[in-house]
Parts: sequence; structure tokens; C-alpha cells
Amino acid sequence: MERKTSAKLWKIPLATVIPIRVTERAQALASEVLNLGDIAIDATAGKGRDTAFLAQTVGTSGWVHSFDIQPEAINSTRNLLEVSGLIHRVTLHECSHAELTESLPESHRGKIAVALFNLGYLPGSDQKIITQPESTSIALHAALKELKSGGRLICVAYTGHPGGKEESAVVEEFAESAENTGNTVEKIGYAPHQPKPWILVVTRR
Repeated sequence: MERKTSAKLWKIPLATVIPIRVTERAQALASEVLNLGDIAIDATAGKGRDTAFLAQTVGTSGWVHSFDIQPEAINSTRNLLEVSGLIHRVTLHECSHAELTESLPESHRGKIAVALFNLGYLPGSDQKIITQPESTSIALHAALKELKSGGRLICVAYTGHPGGKEESAVVEEFAESAENTGNTVEKIGYAPHQPKPWILVVTRR
């Protein structure tokens, strides 16, 4: 049986204040439940850093599905994975994360250990191209359904850019729905009247 990776060594308690790099905190939260051999989703590939982190953590016996609608993001992610030697344990989906359900192979349905969302725009690109509330809502609900028991959905929401508040509101609505269906919900750094990022963590019952 494979051992858990060293990523477990950098757990961060949920009570800790969000660090400057909120994405690192999100990865730490993922590492608390992600093991070798697991299946994970990066719902917003971006530059590929989260995809590479997930692929490294699940090991050679695990698998990662990475989604992004922008060819630039998929190409950046592919390049990073190839350089890191991780490309052979990742499926890149050049499509909206709203298409998550139909994109997963049947053998991976309902077996997702972590689904990671990092909303907003692709760093270094056109900031007018952002994730959209409607597709994000669809993707969040779909990802939750595909989690295994004890699996975790982690979503980093931003409110400081145009459209960010509207999308954050969708994340809040999803959080309420997830909690009402018996899942464990935690909001980290949530400040509704401040333009700052926050993290939603949903652990499936």
C-alpha cells in the first residue's frame, strides 16, 4: 500500500488567518484529504500550478482532470506538466468546467477526492476574460456530486475585480445549498463587504 505524500506535513489549521498567497492555503487544505492513488479535479487550470500540485500529490497511481476554456491556459498547463514529468497522470479538458460531469470517465464518477476551483481571470492575460457565475454554479454543484464520501471541494473566490462580487454571491449560494444537504461547510477569510479573496471548503458527508 502506498504511503501518503509529504504534502501532509504542511497542513494548516482552518482557524489560521489566510496567508498572502491564498492559492497556497487552498493547496494545503487539499493536501489534508488527498492521498496517493486518488482522483482529483482542477476546475480552473490557469497557469497549471494547481494541476501540477494535484498530480504530484496523487502520485503515479492517481489521476487528475484539469479544465479550462482558454487554449492559452491549457497550453501553459501542458508545458508545466511536461517539464515536471507529470503529464502522464493528467487529462486536460479544453472546455468549460460546467461540462465537468460529461467529461469524466464513468470509472471516475463519484470517486473524486478533491475538486479545486480558483476563480477569476488567467494571471497575465486579459482580465476581461473571467470565470462566469452561471457556469461556475453549474460546475460547483456538479463537482460536489462527483466527490466521494469525505472528499473535499475547495473554491477560492475573488471580489476585487469586475464581476467578482457577482460570482462570489453564487459561491455563497452554493455553500448554503451544500450545507443544507448535510455537508460540512467552512468559509475562510470571508468578508462580504471587503474586496478580498476568501475560500469555501465543502467536505462531503
